[in-house]
Amino acid sequence: MKRFLFFASLLASGAVHAQVIFPKIDSTMKIGKVGYRVDCRNKSYTANPLSIKPVGFESGARDISFTLKGRVSGAQIDDLNRDGNPDLVLFIYADSNASSGTVYAFLSEGNKEIMPCVLPDVSMNPKIRTGYKGHDQFSMMEGTLVQRFPVYNAADSADKPTGGNRTVLYQVAKGEGGGYKFNMIKSYDAK
Repeated sequence: MKRFLFFASLLASGAVHAQVIFPKIDSTMKIGKVGYRVDCRNKSYTANPLSIKPVGFESGARDISFTLKGRVSGAQIDDLNRDGNPDLVLFIYADSNASSGTVYAFLSEGNKEIMPCVLPDVSMNPKIRTGYKGHDQFSMMEGTLVQRFPVYNAADSADKPTGGNRTVLYQVAKGEGGGYKFNMIKSYDAK
């Protein structure tokens, strides 16, 4: 939460181009006896080793390790697919000033395997992309992903958006081929 408030104060002060530092993530998060151990050093936004180890899963669930383009600003667990098992949510920023954000989710399939799910790029959605220039803030609310960002009007400078804020709500659903995808369920603007 402190990182979120720090980032919000950067936006309010107009210092949106400052280098944002995220501390390393080395945490185990569980609901009951099941969860995830997440390790990411957050040293570079261009190439960052990320390791996810399932905790309390059946033997078929494997560790996940890959090099992330970006840095993890936070990690939470929630039940995104509403199956009673914990899912991992990572909030990720892919640039030095933490303005270009996304979400990676790793969903438990009956505590036997882990399925990845990535938030679609806002710029690909004609319903919400008008006025979008990043500066995303993310949170979870009882299985629903909440994305909030400032809305820029055509004449706005990079550090002074005047179009208010847009909030977008997403839920996870089964996609084609048996995987998962984030579906936008609602968006609204506030001045």
